[in-house]
Amino acid sequence: MTDALIRTTTRSLALAVMLTGSLSAAVAAQALPPLSQNTYVTDRLIAARVADRIRRTCPTISARLIYAYTQARALKNYALRQGYSNDQIETFLDDKAEKRKIYATAEKYLADNGATEGNVEGFCALGRKEIDNKTIAGSLIYAN
Repeated sequence: MTDALIRTTTRSLALAVMLTGSLSAAVAAQALPPLSQNTYVTDRLIAARVADRIRRTCPTISARLIYAYTQARALKNYALRQGYSNDQIETFLDDKAEKRKIYATAEKYLADNGATEGNVEGFCALGRKEIDNKTIAGSLIYAN
């Protein structure tokens, strides 16, 4: 083989590999369901909202802020490892309709468990239960 033929073949193979990689990435990105349908992600966002409502309402429960921040970063890294881009993650988190769904689900969970508007003790009781049961929400808060 001549040097020119080797260079041409090498370039062709390199281009084919790059195109295949780009195509594979594009197909993988298309195959991902929207983040709003990723239950691992949405369940943790709902739990974070539940924990936040509990700690804001119950005076004897506080947030584990550093741990919560660490978990938020871990959740973002999880989404990135699944193949979601930073733009997809930010778009999902900024989507007001999606935020309303997460908040509504959290509010329903709170109400179904006795944590209703004006019932501070209901929030405190649920908070203690979440902590005792070592739930995701419970891991984000602590009793004073």
